[in-house]
Amino acid sequence: MEINGDKLVDQKIKAKKDVVIIGGGVNGLVAAAYLAKAGRKVILLEKKGRLGGIAVTEEFFPGYKFSSLADGAGYLSPTVASDLKLSQHGLEIVPVDPIVYSLQPDGRNLMISGDVSATSKEISKFSEADAKAYPRFLDLLGKLSTLAESMLYLTPPDLPEFGFKDGIDLLPLLKPVWKVGRKDIMQVVRILPMPVSDILNEWFESDEVKGAISASALINNSFGPQEAGSGYNFLYNWAGSNNGHFRSSGNVLGGMGALSNALANAAKSLGVEIKLNTFVEKIVFDNYVASGVETNNGDHYSAKTIVSSANMNTTFINLLDPYYLDQMFIKHLKNIKYRGTTARIHFVLRELPSFRGVNGNAHKLLSGHIQISPTMTYLQKAYDPIKYGRYSANPYLDIFIPTISDPSMSSDESHLMSVTVKFMPYHLREGDWKSLRDDLAKLVINKIGEYAPGFEKLIKHQKVITPLDLEQDYDLPEGNYVHGEMSLAQFMWMRPIPGHAQYRSPVKNLYLCGAATHPGGGITGINGKNAAREILKD
Repeated sequence: MEINGDKLVDQKIKAKKDVVIIGGGVNGLVAAAYLAKAGRKVILLEKKGRLGGIAVTEEFFPGYKFSSLADGAGYLSPTVASDLKLSQHGLEIVPVDPIVYSLQPDGRNLMISGDVSATSKEISKFSEADAKAYPRFLDLLGKLSTLAESMLYLTPPDLPEFGFKDGIDLLPLLKPVWKVGRKDIMQVVRILPMPVSDILNEWFESDEVKGAISASALINNSFGPQEAGSGYNFLYNWAGSNNGHFRSSGNVLGGMGALSNALANAAKSLGVEIKLNTFVEKIVFDNYVASGVETNNGDHYSAKTIVSSANMNTTFINLLDPYYLDQMFIKHLKNIKYRGTTARIHFVLRELPSFRGVNGNAHKLLSGHIQISPTMTYLQKAYDPIKYGRYSANPYLDIFIPTISDPSMSSDESHLMSVTVKFMPYHLREGDWKSLRDDLAKLVINKIGEYAPGFEKLIKHQKVITPLDLEQDYDLPEGNYVHGEMSLAQFMWMRPIPGHAQYRSPVKNLYLCGAATHPGGGITGINGKNAAREILKD
């Protein structure tokens, strides 16, 4: 098939639908389901043999299933789960508590659970003043997060061109704004640009308590806790946690791929056609309007509406001829900041590690997120080397052992451990991630061994996923999970780029629904829901 001027010729039409969705990540599946629910004929094309994007379960070693990139339950929107009846389509999330178990070198570990009084008692080991402050901290930040949560479901205003329609779109904010009150609204405005370290310094005196809590601000981010704007990511993660605390909890039975399977089942039940192993090679046009897509084998899928859940580079550089794009748009596109700083390592272990301070009830204490983030100073020092193109010698580790709450992930008595490693920059000043793979594994094993003596002897298998692997194997630009870092310079009306924050691309009939759009990443499904709403408006 060729494009002759702006006319499509020699079309080999495989199917004609109302909507073609490019990419079967969580947001693509959610958008497909909502559009089909509204009566549209939808086909979703996924180039890989599996669905889910970063929400996938893989068997790296026979008999052992891992959530490849994301742990626990993610930040799935309860609204999306309810609207699409995901529990009826196989999704089962089991609660885990504690929410965070923060390890200390001396074994005086800090457990933060859903029980506020129990957590306050734990905090009193480090500071009586902090124990008294903690319930008040939860009350205020919880109230502020309700406003932030409302913002997640909004279509951002079309700045700098703000019109009457944009004002109408912001009306849903009035109720939560009224509920929060004028005084606390100013707190939201104040917190967003702050370093999370400044926020926590106002409430707590113990660096151990601040280290346990501030780590939440570093999820899907390339910043340290002392960097301006980390307060925004802190509040964003709180708003999406669904549990009244600063980070999510729970575990998807079957791994994160089970969430994607439930979404696929929901979409299919609503009439969505899903095709795997179907590589979209380009978006095709008729009179400068997106009219379909072409696959690498020459099949053409025609539709009134094209929706891409892929990252911005894939959508506008790989699938489109730049001829159709404004030069200013291309400039903004090239200025999107990715700066991935995350690696993942998966272990098959002979038994549970013996962490210092865990003298009993290990299955309970280690069921949630285990953090090596002993103090806020530790976290900042872990971040500092990436400013110079170096990786952290003392990384922040977020550890999850899924087999405690879901033994089905392992075919025998072995335990599985997945570790998110920060800060590991995609761009290295010296060396490359292919040659540093073994060094990364040794670094993480030694760090865990400092808190769990003899850890190395427990390892049966290990799988390392470097920032480069994230890009090459999972289509994440510069190893960034969320298609563009979560910062104030790239949020609301500036996400993915100014002037195109309302899920509409500069190409007519081409829409966006991936993590590059508002509200960002975190496996919420909200991007897909919001995009479907705007498509139906049009």
